[in-house]
Amino acid sequence: MPEKLPLQDIRIIAVEQYGAGPWGSLHLAELGAEVIKIEDPSVRGDVGRYVPPYAEGEDSLFFEAFNRDKRSLSLDLATPEGRAVFEDLVRGADAVYSNLRGDVPEKIRIRYDDLKHLNPRIVCCSLTGFGMTGPRRTEPGYDYILQGLAGWMDVTGEPDGPPTKSGLSMVDYSGGFIAAISLLAGIHAARRDGVGADCDVSLYDTAVAMLNYPGTWALNTDFVPQRPRHSAHPSLVPFQAFQTKDSWIIVGCPKEKFWQRLAPVVGHPEWATDPRYATFAARGENREELLAALEEIFTTRTSDEWLSELYPAGIPCGPINTVRDAFEEEHTHARELIVETEHPRFGTVRQPRTAVSVGPVRTEHRRAPGRNEDFGYVTGELLGYDDTRIAELVAAGAFGDPATTPYLPASGS
Repeated sequence: MPEKLPLQDIRIIAVEQYGAGPWGSLHLAELGAEVIKIEDPSVRGDVGRYVPPYAEGEDSLFFEAFNRDKRSLSLDLATPEGRAVFEDLVRGADAVYSNLRGDVPEKIRIRYDDLKHLNPRIVCCSLTGFGMTGPRRTEPGYDYILQGLAGWMDVTGEPDGPPTKSGLSMVDYSGGFIAAISLLAGIHAARRDGVGADCDVSLYDTAVAMLNYPGTWALNTDFVPQRPRHSAHPSLVPFQAFQTKDSWIIVGCPKEKFWQRLAPVVGHPEWATDPRYATFAARGENREELLAALEEIFTTRTSDEWLSELYPAGIPCGPINTVRDAFEEEHTHARELIVETEHPRFGTVRQPRTAVSVGPVRTEHRRAPGRNEDFGYVTGELLGYDDTRIAELVAAGAFGDPATTPYLPASGS
């Protein structure tokens, strides 16, 4: 690991849970930011700790995937003493980051106006389901719900099948990215101008914004999205999945030069200049007959046989891998996309690293923290509480039930 990581001078207090919020802060932590997870002891911390199927006690592989390189503090913000600890953390932080329901940041007082008297440069980034304004602000927002509400499922799946969600939580992931970008922009402006701000980010905004060019078509023309066969591109032909003799591959022609190359590979060099197929527009108009011919051709050989010709010809293509296949790809290993951490329950945990890259790739990682594992570090080393102050806070329930709060004195932190 390099001596200094890009965000090593940034401290983030994260009132986060589950997927979208932790996904965004995972990238910031991987870049070196100190992310201190605030976990509510009344609900046994982040619900991600208990997500099946690979979960035991307060550990799960789901939680590990979203929370490596972070710290954990159990803190009851509903108590005056817990609030006092939180406010002490805010005084020395760059940002308060959360992913809660849209009306909750106001209720628990973690917006900029609630905290600026403690730290005028604090950036308060709230990633919520529907934002902190609007008629849906009090509704819980989850990826699956947003994929339906924002029209994503209307354009996903086979034409004669039901509306279909993405196989990955793309709204959650994208919302986490948008929140991380917003938070970093807010910190940059705060360091430049001396004044923090709210970042009102929502999964709904993210999902609607990502409609992008089909959304622009729908807003400005009579365009009605269709679900094309075999995951085909809505306007580029061919660009879709093709069944081969033994499996499936993706082949695409997003530029005219790729069609010129593909025609001879599939045994029809004349198609390169055939007026029915020679241009984007012509292939779109004659989509059905062209795709029917291509689909028949691709079933005559195996995927490996086709790819052995498509790759050298410089045609965009690739196999449709299983998840396990993707991790066996030579390129995955060449790009160092798998990281390892040691866990007391799960042993060596292998997982995908984030795709962020600034300078050398980070090679050393901490496993996700146990709940309240960093109690001693935060109360003692970070906040400078002495043993007496810590004991008072523990007794008052600042960190949850005093009987179950790990008591690590400042002198031993």
